[in-house]
Amino acid sequence: MLASDQGLYTPSLEKDSCGTGLIVSIDGIKSHQLVRDALLMLSNMEHRGACGCEANTGDGAGILVQIPHDFLVKSVDFEMPASGTYGLGMVFLPINPVLRNACRDFIQRHLEIEGFRLQGYRSVPFIDLGLGDSARATQPAMEQLIIVPNQPMDAESLEQRLFYLSHFLTNRVLAGLPPVADDFYFASLSSHTVIYKGQLTTYQLPTYFPDLSDPSFSSAFALIHSRFSTNTTPRWSLAQPFRMLAHNGEINTITGNLNWWRSKEKNLHSEFFSGEDWEKILPICRPGQSDSAYFDNVLETLVRCGFSLPHALMMMIPEAW
Repeated sequence: MLASDQGLYTPSLEKDSCGTGLIVSIDGIKSHQLVRDALLMLSNMEHRGACGCEANTGDGAGILVQIPHDFLVKSVDFEMPASGTYGLGMVFLPINPVLRNACRDFIQRHLEIEGFRLQGYRSVPFIDLGLGDSARATQPAMEQLIIVPNQPMDAESLEQRLFYLSHFLTNRVLAGLPPVADDFYFASLSSHTVIYKGQLTTYQLPTYFPDLSDPSFSSAFALIHSRFSTNTTPRWSLAQPFRMLAHNGEINTITGNLNWWRSKEKNLHSEFFSGEDWEKILPICRPGQSDSAYFDNVLETLVRCGFSLPHALMMMIPEAW
């Protein structure tokens, strides 16, 4: 039988998707089985990622899922807000306990200024047995924080303020605590999604994060990524997915893109953010990130300013003609 005769297979459309995958329940029903299927798909992407001089130090692997509210309710020792009314942050913090506590103090103090409260922290459990020395030497402390607005917000407004807070808090912490520049990072801060990722191989991700194996950890979709670092040194923060995408560069015009974006940052305006807001969260693209991270930051900004995701993508990747 010819390849062209096999079901819906179309040879002319054959292509490789280097280390990315998406699985969705089209009826919107959350399940743990979907998460397990996504992790199986990720393990089958191992050949699309890379490892360092140690076979057990990966360039990066991760998964983006819906917030597993039921799982969180049973996993924290404080009262959880109602689903959809809070932001869940996955934050990388310094291993040094003094610096970590200082970061927490900055977060709590500035959240209160912005009309939010910190409901509580949850230390993310991990098992680093079998992790390569290079990855273990640079692994951050990971915590999940539950952020609640003092006044109720609709879903879209809450996402916009959480986007603002992720950049605002990052700027405040890095300005006040320069020693944590390489250790403080919001992997995600959303009322809808959460990201588990690290400088891991695809096989290490589910064993490193026991959360992902809990039967109550469920989602109706999952986005996975296995990284092959080419133009940036592997780091925990540069593993993917990012907050809006899982992307396989390389972007050859990255320097030009960054310069064009930076030249226009001062002119940013939106009905959803004031001029004072912009002053508090710029720059959108911090130095030292990867091309995919820069792309994600700009895409997230456009979407939070009111563009639909397809519209924003078409603006960033216009047709050649």
